[in-house]
Amino acid sequence: MSLTIAFFPEGAFGPTNNCVGIGNVLRERGHRVVFIIEESFAGTLEAQGFEERLMRLGPAPEVEEAPGQFWKDFVAENAPVFQTSTFDQLAGFIEPTFRALADGARYVNDRLTEIIEELDADVIVEDNVIAFPALPASGRPWVRIVSCNPTEVEDPEIAPVFSGLPDADRSGWDGFRTEYERVLAPVHDEFSAYCVEQGAPPLEPRSFMHESPYLNIYAYPEEVDYVRGQPLGPTWHNLDSTIRSGDGAWEMPDQVAAGEGSLIYLSLGSLGSADVGLMQGLIDTLNGTSHRVIVSMGPLHDQLTLGPRMAGAEFLPQTSILPMVDLVITHGGNNTVVESLHNGIPMIVLPLFWDQHDNAQRIEETGYGARLSTYGHESDELSATIDRLLADQPMHERLGAISRRLKERDGVAGAAELIEGLAGPAGDG
Repeated sequence: MSLTIAFFPEGAFGPTNNCVGIGNVLRERGHRVVFIIEESFAGTLEAQGFEERLMRLGPAPEVEEAPGQFWKDFVAENAPVFQTSTFDQLAGFIEPTFRALADGARYVNDRLTEIIEELDADVIVEDNVIAFPALPASGRPWVRIVSCNPTEVEDPEIAPVFSGLPDADRSGWDGFRTEYERVLAPVHDEFSAYCVEQGAPPLEPRSFMHESPYLNIYAYPEEVDYVRGQPLGPTWHNLDSTIRSGDGAWEMPDQVAAGEGSLIYLSLGSLGSADVGLMQGLIDTLNGTSHRVIVSMGPLHDQLTLGPRMAGAEFLPQTSILPMVDLVITHGGNNTVVESLHNGIPMIVLPLFWDQHDNAQRIEETGYGARLSTYGHESDELSATIDRLLADQPMHERLGAISRRLKERDGVAGAAELIEGLAGPAGDG
Protein backbone atom coordinates (compact mmCIF):
# COMPACT_ATOMS: atom_id res chain seq x y z
CA MET A 1 0.00 0.00 0.00
CA SER A 2 1.33 3.42 -0.97
CA LEU A 3 1.92 5.74 1.99
CA THR A 4 2.26 9.50 2.23
CA ILE A 5 5.47 10.32 4.08
CA ALA A 6 6.45 13.92 4.82
CA PHE A 7 10.03 14.98 5.56
CA PHE A 8 10.65 18.16 7.51
CA PRO A 9 14.42 18.86 7.57
CA GLU A 10 16.18 21.85 9.04
CA GLY A 11 16.80 24.62 6.50
CA ALA A 12 20.39 23.61 5.76
CA PHE A 13 21.95 21.30 3.17
CA GLY A 14 23.24 18.73 5.68
CA PRO A 15 19.91 17.64 7.21
CA THR A 16 18.11 18.09 3.88
CA ASN A 17 20.56 15.81 2.06
CA ASN A 18 20.30 13.27 4.86
CA CYS A 19 16.52 13.14 4.39
CA VAL A 20 16.83 13.00 0.60
CA GLY A 21 18.76 9.73 0.82
CA ILE A 22 16.01 8.07 2.84
CA GLY A 23 13.28 9.74 0.78
CA ASN A 24 14.73 8.33 -2.44
CA VAL A 25 14.46 4.78 -1.12
CA LEU A 26 10.88 5.31 0.05
CA ARG A 27 9.91 6.80 -3.30
CA GLU A 28 11.48 3.86 -5.14
CA ARG A 29 9.26 1.62 -3.02
CA GLY A 30 6.19 3.36 -4.38
CA HIS A 31 5.43 5.82 -1.61
CA ARG A 32 4.45 9.46 -1.97
CA VAL A 33 7.25 11.56 -0.45
CA VAL A 34 6.73 15.25 0.32
CA PHE A 35 9.30 17.71 1.66
CA ILE A 36 8.26 20.56 3.97
CA ILE A 37 10.94 23.16 3.32
CA GLU A 38 11.75 26.85 3.69
CA GLU A 39 10.79 29.03 0.76
CA SER A 40 14.45 29.70 -0.01
CA PHE A 41 14.79 26.00 -0.94
CA ALA A 42 11.81 26.15 -3.33
CA GLY A 43 12.42 24.04 -6.42
CA THR A 44 15.52 22.24 -5.10
CA LEU A 45 13.63 19.17 -3.94
CA GLU A 46 11.14 19.36 -6.78
CA ALA A 47 14.09 19.12 -9.18
CA GLN A 48 14.89 15.77 -7.55
CA GLY A 49 11.37 14.50 -8.11
CA PHE A 50 9.79 15.25 -4.74
CA GLU A 51 6.68 17.21 -3.89
CA GLU A 52 7.26 20.39 -1.90
CA ARG A 53 5.28 22.32 0.68
CA LEU A 54 6.74 25.72 1.48
CA MET A 55 6.88 27.64 4.73
CA ARG A 56 8.86 30.45 6.32
CA LEU A 57 10.61 30.81 9.68
CA GLY A 58 10.36 34.58 9.59
CA PRO A 59 9.01 37.50 7.57
CA ALA A 60 9.79 37.47 3.86
CA PRO A 61 12.87 39.49 2.82
CA GLU A 62 12.75 42.33 0.32
CA VAL A 63 15.00 40.44 -2.10
CA GLU A 64 15.00 36.81 -3.19
CA GLU A 65 16.99 34.48 -0.95
CA ALA A 66 19.42 31.73 -1.81
CA PRO A 67 18.70 28.34 -0.16
CA GLY A 68 19.39 28.58 3.56
CA GLN A 69 20.34 32.26 3.22
CA PHE A 70 18.97 33.17 6.65
CA TRP A 71 21.43 30.87 8.38
CA LYS A 72 24.32 31.88 6.13
CA ASP A 73 23.72 35.50 7.13
CA PHE A 74 23.27 34.55 10.78
CA VAL A 75 26.56 32.65 10.84
CA ALA A 76 28.39 35.45 9.03
CA GLU A 77 27.20 37.95 11.61
CA ASN A 78 28.43 35.72 14.43
CA ALA A 79 31.68 34.57 12.77
CA PRO A 80 34.06 36.28 15.25
CA VAL A 81 32.82 34.05 18.05
CA PHE A 82 34.06 30.96 16.18
CA GLN A 83 37.57 31.89 17.24
CA THR A 84 36.61 31.65 20.92
CA SER A 85 36.48 28.58 23.19
CA THR A 86 33.49 26.26 23.21
CA PHE A 87 32.76 27.55 26.73
CA ASP A 88 32.51 31.13 25.45
CA GLN A 89 30.53 30.03 22.41
CA LEU A 90 27.66 29.02 24.70
CA ALA A 91 26.79 32.65 25.36
CA GLY A 92 28.28 34.04 22.16
CA PHE A 93 26.68 31.69 19.63
CA ILE A 94 24.70 28.75 21.02
CA GLU A 95 22.22 30.84 23.03
CA PRO A 96 21.43 33.34 20.25
CA THR A 97 21.13 30.44 17.79
CA PHE A 98 18.61 28.61 19.94
CA ARG A 99 16.73 31.86 20.52
CA ALA A 100 16.53 32.42 16.76
CA LEU A 101 15.44 28.82 16.24
CA ALA A 102 12.74 29.15 18.88
CA ASP A 103 11.49 32.35 17.28
CA GLY A 104 11.31 30.55 13.94
CA ALA A 105 9.35 27.64 15.44
CA ARG A 106 6.82 30.09 16.86
CA TYR A 107 6.52 31.99 13.60
CA VAL A 108 5.87 28.88 11.50
CA ASN A 109 3.61 26.99 13.90
CA ASP A 110 0.28 27.95 12.32
CA ARG A 111 1.55 27.38 8.77
CA LEU A 112 3.04 24.03 9.78
CA THR A 113 -0.27 22.98 11.30
CA GLU A 114 -1.99 23.84 8.00
CA ILE A 115 0.52 21.79 5.99
CA ILE A 116 0.18 18.77 8.28
CA GLU A 117 -3.61 18.82 8.00
CA GLU A 118 -3.53 19.33 4.23
CA LEU A 119 -1.03 16.53 3.57
CA ASP A 120 -2.81 14.01 5.80
CA ALA A 121 0.52 12.17 5.95
CA ASP A 122 0.80 8.66 7.37
CA VAL A 123 4.02 9.69 9.08
CA ILE A 124 6.12 12.85 9.41
CA VAL A 125 9.91 12.62 9.60
CA GLU A 126 11.63 15.53 11.32
CA ASP A 127 15.36 16.31 11.21
CA ASN A 128 15.78 19.44 13.31
CA VAL A 129 17.67 20.55 16.40
CA ILE A 130 14.67 22.31 17.95
CA ALA A 131 11.11 21.17 18.51
CA PHE A 132 8.21 22.24 16.33
CA PRO A 133 5.18 21.75 18.60
CA ALA A 134 2.79 21.42 15.66
CA LEU A 135 4.18 17.91 15.01
CA PRO A 136 3.55 16.19 18.36
CA ALA A 137 0.36 18.23 18.79
CA SER A 138 -0.99 16.83 15.52
CA GLY A 139 -1.44 13.35 16.99
CA ARG A 140 0.14 11.77 13.91
CA PRO A 141 3.05 9.33 14.03
CA TRP A 142 6.31 11.20 13.70
CA VAL A 143 9.98 10.31 13.56
CA ARG A 144 12.91 12.18 15.01
CA ILE A 145 16.15 11.98 13.08
CA VAL A 146 19.30 13.14 14.86
CA SER A 147 21.72 14.08 12.10
CA CYS A 148 24.05 15.87 14.51
CA ASN A 149 26.61 14.30 16.83
CA PRO A 150 24.92 11.87 19.30
CA THR A 151 25.89 14.07 22.26
CA GLU A 152 22.71 15.98 21.30
CA VAL A 153 20.94 13.24 23.28
CA GLU A 154 22.26 13.87 26.77
CA ASP A 155 23.85 11.25 29.00
CA PRO A 156 25.89 11.79 32.19
CA GLU A 157 28.62 9.44 30.96
CA ILE A 158 29.35 11.24 27.68
CA ALA A 159 30.84 14.68 27.17
CA PRO A 160 28.36 17.59 27.19
CA VAL A 161 27.03 18.64 23.79
CA PHE A 162 28.85 21.51 22.02
CA SER A 163 31.83 21.19 24.40
CA GLY A 164 34.35 19.28 22.31
CA LEU A 165 35.73 17.99 25.61
CA PRO A 166 37.65 14.70 25.75
CA ASP A 167 36.25 11.47 27.11
CA ALA A 168 39.50 10.62 28.88
CA ASP A 169 39.71 13.88 30.86
CA ARG A 170 36.37 14.75 32.44
CA SER A 171 37.62 17.58 34.63
CA GLY A 172 35.87 20.22 32.51
CA TRP A 173 32.52 18.48 32.11
CA ASP A 174 30.76 19.79 35.23
CA GLY A 175 31.86 23.37 34.64
CA PHE A 176 30.65 23.28 31.06
CA ARG A 177 27.28 21.82 32.07
CA THR A 178 26.87 24.49 34.73
CA GLU A 179 27.55 27.23 32.19
CA TYR A 180 25.17 25.59 29.68
CA GLU A 181 22.42 25.63 32.27
CA ARG A 182 23.11 29.23 33.26
CA VAL A 183 23.13 30.51 29.69
CA LEU A 184 20.43 28.38 28.08
CA ALA A 185 17.90 27.64 30.83
CA PRO A 186 15.92 30.89 30.29
CA VAL A 187 15.35 30.36 26.56
CA HIS A 188 14.75 26.63 27.11
CA ASP A 189 12.13 27.11 29.82
CA GLU A 190 10.36 29.84 27.89
CA PHE A 191 10.18 27.70 24.76
CA SER A 192 9.10 24.61 26.69
CA ALA A 193 6.16 26.61 28.08
CA TYR A 194 5.24 27.63 24.53
CA CYS A 195 5.26 23.98 23.41
CA VAL A 196 2.78 23.14 26.16
CA GLU A 197 0.57 26.09 25.17
CA GLN A 198 0.42 24.65 21.63
CA GLY A 199 -0.63 21.19 22.80
CA ALA A 200 2.79 19.51 22.77
CA PRO A 201 4.59 17.93 25.75
CA PRO A 202 7.09 19.97 27.77
CA LEU A 203 10.75 19.66 26.87
CA GLU A 204 13.11 17.59 28.97
CA PRO A 205 15.67 19.64 30.94
CA ARG A 206 18.55 20.91 28.75
CA SER A 207 16.96 19.44 25.61
CA PHE A 208 15.37 21.56 22.88
CA MET A 209 13.85 18.56 21.06
CA HIS A 210 11.12 16.13 22.02
CA GLU A 211 11.88 12.44 21.89
CA SER A 212 9.39 10.83 19.57
CA PRO A 213 7.18 8.23 21.29
CA TYR A 214 7.13 6.38 17.95
CA LEU A 215 10.60 6.23 16.39
CA ASN A 216 13.98 7.94 16.86
CA ILE A 217 16.87 7.44 14.44
CA TYR A 218 20.51 8.47 14.39
CA ALA A 219 23.42 7.40 12.22
CA TYR A 220 26.85 7.34 13.82
CA PRO A 221 29.13 4.34 13.19
CA GLU A 222 29.38 2.18 16.28
CA GLU A 223 33.20 2.27 16.05
CA VAL A 224 33.07 5.96 17.05
CA ASP A 225 29.77 6.03 18.93
CA TYR A 226 29.68 6.79 22.66
CA VAL A 227 29.26 4.35 25.54
CA ARG A 228 26.23 5.59 27.44
CA GLY A 229 25.57 5.25 31.14
CA GLN A 230 21.84 5.16 30.41
CA PRO A 231 21.09 3.09 27.28
CA LEU A 232 18.62 4.63 24.86
CA GLY A 233 15.11 3.20 24.88
CA PRO A 234 13.48 0.78 22.43
CA THR A 235 12.27 3.53 20.09
CA TRP A 236 15.90 4.46 19.33
CA HIS A 237 17.87 2.95 16.44
CA ASN A 238 21.45 3.66 15.39
CA LEU A 239 21.75 2.91 11.67
CA ASP A 240 25.52 3.60 11.56
CA SER A 241 25.36 5.59 8.31
CA THR A 242 22.63 6.81 6.00
CA ILE A 243 24.48 7.90 2.87
CA ARG A 244 22.47 9.62 0.18
CA SER A 245 22.73 8.60 -3.45
CA GLY A 246 22.05 10.53 -6.62
CA ASP A 247 24.75 13.21 -6.31
CA GLY A 248 25.68 12.47 -9.91
CA ALA A 249 28.97 11.49 -11.49
CA TRP A 250 31.99 13.80 -11.30
CA GLU A 251 34.82 13.81 -13.79
CA MET A 252 38.16 14.76 -12.33
CA PRO A 253 39.79 17.69 -14.19
CA ASP A 254 43.03 16.97 -16.03
CA GLN A 255 45.23 19.06 -13.74
CA VAL A 256 44.19 16.85 -10.84
CA ALA A 257 43.79 13.50 -12.59
CA ALA A 258 47.22 13.67 -14.27
CA GLY A 259 49.11 14.89 -11.22
CA GLU A 260 51.13 12.99 -8.65
CA GLY A 261 50.71 12.93 -4.92
CA SER A 262 47.79 11.94 -2.73
CA LEU A 263 44.35 13.37 -3.38
CA ILE A 264 42.87 15.60 -0.66
CA TYR A 265 39.31 16.89 -0.39
CA LEU A 266 38.84 20.23 1.38
CA SER A 267 35.35 21.21 2.51
CA LEU A 268 34.29 23.49 5.35
CA GLY A 269 30.61 23.24 4.48
CA SER A 270 28.37 25.84 2.92
CA LEU A 271 28.71 28.06 5.99
CA GLY A 272 32.38 27.60 6.93
CA SER A 273 33.53 28.13 3.35
CA ALA A 274 32.18 31.69 3.53
CA ASP A 275 35.20 32.60 5.69
CA VAL A 276 37.41 33.61 2.75
CA GLY A 277 40.49 34.31 4.88
CA LEU A 278 40.37 30.88 6.47
CA MET A 279 39.70 29.10 3.19
CA GLN A 280 42.43 30.91 1.25
CA GLY A 281 44.93 30.20 4.03
CA LEU A 282 44.18 26.48 3.84
CA ILE A 283 44.38 26.52 0.05
CA ASP A 284 47.76 28.28 0.17
CA THR A 285 49.11 25.76 2.68
CA LEU A 286 47.95 22.84 0.56
CA ASN A 287 49.43 24.46 -2.53
CA GLY A 288 52.80 24.29 -0.80
CA THR A 289 52.60 20.50 -0.49
CA SER A 290 53.07 17.82 -3.14
CA HIS A 291 49.43 16.75 -2.97
CA ARG A 292 46.51 17.27 -5.32
CA VAL A 293 43.40 18.95 -3.92
CA ILE A 294 39.68 19.16 -4.67
CA VAL A 295 38.07 22.19 -3.01
CA SER A 296 34.40 22.71 -2.20
CA MET A 297 34.58 26.50 -2.59
CA GLY A 298 31.16 27.60 -1.37
CA PRO A 299 29.15 30.78 -1.96
CA LEU A 300 32.19 33.09 -2.20
CA HIS A 301 34.03 30.88 -4.70
CA ASP A 302 34.85 33.84 -6.91
CA GLN A 303 37.02 35.28 -4.13
CA LEU A 304 39.23 32.19 -3.80
CA THR A 305 42.35 31.39 -5.85
CA LEU A 306 43.32 27.76 -6.40
CA GLY A 307 46.77 26.36 -7.11
CA PRO A 308 47.83 24.49 -10.27
CA ARG A 309 47.18 21.00 -8.83
CA MET A 310 43.74 21.93 -7.57
CA ALA A 311 40.17 21.91 -8.84
CA GLY A 312 36.99 23.18 -7.25
CA ALA A 313 33.57 24.72 -7.61
CA GLU A 314 30.88 26.38 -5.53
CA PHE A 315 29.01 23.08 -5.24
CA LEU A 316 30.47 19.61 -5.64
CA PRO A 317 28.81 16.15 -5.60
CA GLN A 318 30.49 15.14 -2.37
CA THR A 319 29.29 11.54 -2.15
CA SER A 320 30.63 10.93 -5.66
CA ILE A 321 34.00 12.52 -4.89
CA LEU A 322 34.77 10.94 -1.51
CA PRO A 323 35.44 7.41 -2.85
CA MET A 324 38.25 8.92 -4.99
CA VAL A 325 40.20 10.73 -2.26
CA ASP A 326 42.88 9.75 0.25
CA LEU A 327 42.20 12.28 3.00
CA VAL A 328 39.48 14.78 3.94
CA ILE A 329 39.95 18.18 5.58
CA THR A 330 36.60 19.10 7.04
CA HIS A 331 34.82 21.42 9.46
CA GLY A 332 33.37 18.35 11.18
CA GLY A 333 29.80 18.51 9.96
CA ASN A 334 28.08 15.26 10.84
CA ASN A 335 27.29 14.29 7.24
CA THR A 336 30.90 14.70 6.09
CA VAL A 337 32.27 12.84 9.11
CA VAL A 338 29.95 9.87 8.63
CA GLU A 339 30.38 9.86 4.84
CA SER A 340 34.16 9.86 5.24
CA LEU A 341 34.02 6.88 7.63
CA HIS A 342 31.61 5.16 5.25
CA ASN A 343 34.31 5.43 2.58
CA GLY A 344 37.20 4.59 4.91
CA ILE A 345 38.91 7.98 4.64
CA PRO A 346 40.96 9.62 7.44
CA MET A 347 40.06 13.17 8.44
CA ILE A 348 41.63 16.36 9.67
CA VAL A 349 38.87 18.21 11.46
CA LEU A 350 38.89 22.00 11.83
CA PRO A 351 35.73 22.75 13.84
CA LEU A 352 33.96 26.09 13.88
CA PHE A 353 30.72 25.81 15.85
CA TRP A 354 27.88 23.60 17.11
CA ASP A 355 28.57 19.84 17.17
CA GLN A 356 31.59 20.20 14.92
CA HIS A 357 33.75 20.43 18.05
CA ASP A 358 32.27 17.17 19.35
CA ASN A 359 32.89 15.40 16.04
CA ALA A 360 36.44 16.72 15.89
CA GLN A 361 37.20 15.43 19.36
CA ARG A 362 35.60 12.06 18.68
CA ILE A 363 37.62 11.50 15.51
CA GLU A 364 40.80 12.46 17.34
CA GLU A 365 40.23 10.26 20.39
CA THR A 366 39.06 7.20 18.44
CA GLY A 367 42.12 7.40 16.19
CA TYR A 368 40.52 7.94 12.78
CA GLY A 369 42.03 11.33 12.12
CA ALA A 370 43.21 14.48 13.85
CA ARG A 371 41.71 17.58 15.39
CA LEU A 372 43.54 20.86 14.82
CA SER A 373 42.85 24.35 16.07
CA THR A 374 40.93 25.91 13.20
CA TYR A 375 42.39 29.38 13.57
CA GLY A 376 45.42 28.56 15.71
CA HIS A 377 47.27 25.90 13.74
CA GLU A 378 50.43 26.65 11.80
CA SER A 379 50.89 25.76 8.14
CA ASP A 380 53.70 23.33 8.97
CA GLU A 381 51.46 21.63 11.54
CA LEU A 382 48.76 21.02 8.95
CA SER A 383 51.25 19.71 6.39
CA ALA A 384 52.90 17.40 8.92
CA THR A 385 49.51 16.07 10.07
CA ILE A 386 48.54 15.29 6.48
CA ASP A 387 51.73 13.31 5.96
CA ARG A 388 51.36 11.48 9.28
CA LEU A 389 47.80 10.36 8.58
CA LEU A 390 48.56 9.31 5.01
CA ALA A 391 51.41 7.12 6.27
CA ASP A 392 49.45 5.48 9.12
CA GLN A 393 48.83 2.04 7.63
CA PRO A 394 47.20 0.46 10.73
CA MET A 395 44.67 3.31 10.80
CA HIS A 396 43.92 2.79 7.11
CA GLU A 397 43.31 -0.91 7.72
CA ARG A 398 40.84 -0.12 10.53
CA LEU A 399 39.10 2.45 8.34
CA GLY A 400 38.82 -0.12 5.57
CA ALA A 401 37.11 -2.53 7.94
CA ILE A 402 34.63 0.16 9.01
CA SER A 403 33.87 1.01 5.40
CA ARG A 404 33.19 -2.58 4.43
CA ARG A 405 30.83 -3.08 7.37
CA LEU A 406 28.89 0.13 6.77
CA LYS A 407 28.41 -0.56 3.07
CA GLU A 408 27.14 -4.05 3.81
CA ARG A 409 24.64 -2.76 6.35
CA ASP A 410 22.91 -0.16 4.10
CA GLY A 411 21.58 2.18 6.77
CA VAL A 412 19.45 4.13 4.28
CA ALA A 413 17.37 1.05 3.49
CA GLY A 414 17.16 0.32 7.21
CA ALA A 415 15.78 3.79 7.90
CA ALA A 416 13.21 3.41 5.13
CA GLU A 417 12.05 0.07 6.53
CA LEU A 418 11.64 1.49 10.03
CA ILE A 419 9.59 4.40 8.70
CA GLU A 420 7.45 2.07 6.59
CA GLY A 421 6.83 -0.09 9.63
CA LEU A 422 5.70 2.88 11.67
CA ALA A 423 3.40 4.21 8.97
CA GLY A 424 1.92 0.82 8.13
CA PRO A 425 -0.05 -1.64 10.22
CA ALA A 426 2.66 -1.83 12.91
CA GLY A 427 2.29 1.89 13.49
CA ASP A 428 -1.49 2.02 13.58
CA GLY A 429 -1.74 1.30 17.26
